[in-house]
Amino acid sequence: MPNLEAQFTEAMFDIYRRAKAEAKYNATIFLQMITDDGGRRTAKTLINAPRPSDGYTALYLRKRLDLTVEAVVVEHPQWHPLFTPEEIEKAAKRLRAYSYVPKSAPKSN
Repeated sequence: MPNLEAQFTEAMFDIYRRAKAEAKYNATIFLQMITDDGGRRTAKTLINAPRPSDGYTALYLRKRLDLTVEAVVVEHPQWHPLFTPEEIEKAAKRLRAYSYVPKSAPKSN
């Protein structure tokens, strides 16, 4: 069985494919980032960016925030060990700021 980080990278390739097929959004920059840096590093870069990425905005306009890195990280606890609690909360906060209620929001203290 591949390690958690490799599984997460595959999950990132999966949301790229789903965005292209389901939302008609071809996230070429995201694909290049995953290919070059792997899923975890790409996700950390996007989550920790001061503003949402162009891809995030494009998916928001298509009403498909479920296909964002932020949603995958927040909604799937199996990925939480790859991220700090602060990163998970940043991702959840960004989703909430765009009126997306994560299916499995982290607990607030």
